[in-house]
Amino acid sequence: MTPLAARLFALAALLAFLAVAAGAFGAHALAKRLSPELRAVFETAARYQMFHALGLFAVAWLAQCGAPRAGLAATLMVAGTVIFSGSLYLLALTNARWLGAITPLGGVCLLAAWLVVAWSAWRLSC
Repeated sequence: MTPLAARLFALAALLAFLAVAAGAFGAHALAKRLSPELRAVFETAARYQMFHALGLFAVAWLAQCGAPRAGLAATLMVAGTVIFSGSLYLLALTNARWLGAITPLGGVCLLAAWLVVAWSAWRLSC
């Protein structure tokens, strides 16, 4: 396994672990502390984090196969997850509405990551 692929598999597993932990925390510890609206925001953050942790497994596979730009896709996916889900987690926990202005930047990173994944997969012959 290539060093990049190994790091990406490990990072994907860590992001998935944290998504499960965040989901459990939101469902149990925050159930009575957050309004239904903020609980939904928190759940959205955990759901998108898990989706993109799984997506990072796909990027790791592409990296293992030598796909061009797998590193770029991984960087965009991790940055997008941190910005998108991170801003939503903070918004839910602090009710600081200005954080909602940051969330779309993460979304743009995630969209760009998926385009890079598609391009890399298209160019791949593994």
